[in-house]
Amino acid sequence: MKPVAGSFAFFIFALGVIGTGLLAIPVLAGSAGYALGESRKWPTGLEREPLEAKAFYGTIAVATLIGAALNFTSIDPIKALYWSAVVNGVVAVPVMAIMMLMTARREVMGTSTVSLAMRLVGWLATAVMAAAAVVMIFQLFW
Repeated sequence: MKPVAGSFAFFIFALGVIGTGLLAIPVLAGSAGYALGESRKWPTGLEREPLEAKAFYGTIAVATLIGAALNFTSIDPIKALYWSAVVNGVVAVPVMAIMMLMTARREVMGTSTVSLAMRLVGWLATAVMAAAAVVMIFQLFW
């Protein structure tokens, strides 16, 4: 960026990172509200009035406050991002396996089950993710 922005490159880059973070806050808080609300069968949705979906909006508020509070802890945000990616990579394996099992069942998918070719690709991707997780765990501990 320095050839284009000159001495303002650092400022522009920092502004972009901060802007991206500010855009992520409502998305992450909202997704927490939807995930918790739908799993608990609460009324959810941003189209609802706050008094119609108190727990949903409460979850969004609590998630936002927790995110803001993390700024005042000694937690390194880069390490937190790294470890959340590690956890997501490991958790992805059983999620992918369950999805592959579900998408092959007519009781679940009706007439929209996945084709044999897509099942093979899906199971291959699941196996690759599982192998990567095993290698990572092996390297982490040995």
